[in-house]
Amino acid sequence: MKLYEELEARGLIKDVSSDKLKDKLNNESLTFYLGTDPTSDSLHIGHYATFLTAKRLQQAGHKPILLVGAATGLVGDPRGTKERDKADYNTVMNNYNKLKNQVEKLFQIETVNNYDWFKDYKYIDFLRDYGKYINVNYMINKDLVKRQMESGISYAEFSYMLIQGVDFKYLHENRGVDLQIGGSDQWGNLTTGIELTRKLCGDEVYAFSMPLVTDSKGNKFGKSEGNAIWLDINKTSSYEMYQYLINLEDVMMEDYLKRFTFLSLDEISEVLKKHNEKPEERYAQNILAREIITDIHGKEEYEKALNISKSLFSGDYSNLNEDELLIALKGINNIKIDNDINIVDLLVDKNICSSKREAREMINGNAVSINNKKINDLEYTVTKDDTMFNKYIILKKGKKNRYLIICDYE
Repeated sequence: MKLYEELEARGLIKDVSSDKLKDKLNNESLTFYLGTDPTSDSLHIGHYATFLTAKRLQQAGHKPILLVGAATGLVGDPRGTKERDKADYNTVMNNYNKLKNQVEKLFQIETVNNYDWFKDYKYIDFLRDYGKYINVNYMINKDLVKRQMESGISYAEFSYMLIQGVDFKYLHENRGVDLQIGGSDQWGNLTTGIELTRKLCGDEVYAFSMPLVTDSKGNKFGKSEGNAIWLDINKTSSYEMYQYLINLEDVMMEDYLKRFTFLSLDEISEVLKKHNEKPEERYAQNILAREIITDIHGKEEYEKALNISKSLFSGDYSNLNEDELLIALKGINNIKIDNDINIVDLLVDKNICSSKREAREMINGNAVSINNKKINDLEYTVTKDDTMFNKYIILKKGKKNRYLIICDYE
């Protein structure tokens, strides 16, 4: 299967600017670019499918360039909802440097910054050189602009499309770029670059967009209660990424395996066949997690995430080191104690139980455990002998309520 057909079979092509692109992708070597703005200091997993597509093109002989747009980041792109907050210059530049380092490390893609060619551009010159070549009616008919105009759009964000169009023209002239790829929400920006390049250079350049990755309800992939799943391991651990991936919907597995892995289509069919035999075992989700985490962070991090998950499921924490234990328990309620304490008093004093009566009932009902050991003695005293790494105790009440007790005393 040739590259274009492979991309189609994986659901990675939505819009195409020209019928010629199929032949060019299959038979030529193109320099192409994809772009992102430094709105954060890390990419998240929603970006990941786009970068994997770039890697697929790269493996087929095409040359990728990533544009991290500090200039466009300072302006802000229309989202079809409301105006972005005004970006701070130092923050944008700091984010640019971090994204550049991250992308070059993870994906081995050369990075450029559109601030380099916009910083000295005079406003009047920009309007004369570019503003006269793009019709306002053309701009307001683009989906994101049209939607945002309902709630109000600033002149700055309205200009974003033109700035991104200039990027394509600049990279075509100076770096030989003939193709831009991006998410389907960027289609208006991609085609503006094609239009500018045609009018000002007399050359035909190309673009294709990819469908946005969403869940079955249309929510963007990589969002969990408003928090992104970051590619920076210091912001989202491999275990947290594993937990997100392992809990994805069965109905989306075929789509995600095609987009987020380099497994062949035949291998994906075998994974889905095995998954459907015992869907409760979440085999497809495990394979997806293995492929993504190994690609981003390496095999060792995937195995660490798997080990932490198994330990939490079994309640046996003995095979975790201290760092893994803290990763596993990130986000649960922390309780500090500074002396030995009776188990009933601990449950009441730290508001784990509402009263001594409830505490006694929980203990007598075998509903309280320390480090996975049931506590059924009302006179039990919690001491440093109960700790792991001479500091931590995991207390569990009932089936779901867990607490990390930190023993803060000699």
